Amino acid sequence: MRAAGAAVAAVAFLGLAACTSGPSLETRAAITASPGDSHELTIGSAGFTESELLAQMYAALLDHAGYRTHVVTVGNRELYEPALEVGQIDVVPEYAATFADWLNAKNKGSKAPPVASPDIETTMAALRRLAGPRGLTVLPAGRAVDQNAFAVSADYARKHHLKTLSDLGRAKLPVRLAAGDECVQRPFCAPGLKKRYGINITAIDPKGVGTTPAKQAVQNGQDQMVLTTSTDATLDRFGLVLLTDDKKLQNADYVLPVVNRARAGGAGTAAALNRLNKVLTTADLAYLNEQVDSWRRLPADVARNYLTSKGLLPKS
Repeated sequence: MRAAGAAVAAVAFLGLAACTSGPSLETRAAITASPGDSHELTIGSAGFTESELLAQMYAALLDHAGYRTHVVTVGNRELYEPALEVGQIDVVPEYAATFADWLNAKNKGSKAPPVASPDIETTMAALRRLAGPRGLTVLPAGRAVDQNAFAVSADYARKHHLKTLSDLGRAKLPVRLAAGDECVQRPFCAPGLKKRYGINITAIDPKGVGTTPAKQAVQNGQDQMVLTTSTDATLDRFGLVLLTDDKKLQNADYVLPVVNRARAGGAGTAAALNRLNKVLTTADLAYLNEQVDSWRRLPADVARNYLTSKGLLPKS
């Protein structure tokens, strides 16, 4: 019954969110209002495993702090960000650099120069500057990072003495890269690998970001490297290892909560959610993803077990 109710709620919510584009002139006063502390909060999830896990952890922490929460799944940022602005959603898990550049493009167009950087402080300053006028409060980032990462086979790494992307650049090896089509143009993919590291990218094999076919192509030697993410917990299964981004090509995509200021911008919400920052690491997040994706466990159960194991929730 709970799952069915959530599905109905999500459908109804999407209908409302699709009609909104952010605060109107009539609601502009709410943006500068004092931070609110509603005790009935809706937590948004973007619908992929990691976002679902984070949303469930946020909900459990807020419930423990005396709030009543409801988790709703929304397909993409184009839907949930406007809903966050108008208070249909109160809290969402986000990624600092990606969200900063997304808001900047929303303000200035898709060709606007990026405002995020590999430096978290610079990125956070830009993000807060962009989020504030929209009635959003960006809470502190934790230790966990989910950003683009590049992996090669463990055998290939051993053979060519590779630990970092700089090592691969110095080796002058021809590299066929399994990634998405957009890698050809994205500055943090093929162009950045060539410019910053001198890596000889000979072709892009369009198998997607971190997909099973992409990893298999590197495993069997068809490709030499795959674009994945730093919280990919399946690399061992394919005999792959990450190469360190030692020159910091990737931006600071630290995990953090973003809240609607008027409804969830108070100290109570921040205190509850900030508890997660002290414990959650990138490795932890990869392991939690693996439990859902490979072990077929429910995100809510994995989230609660993790928080309990870290002493953030009492043992049941």
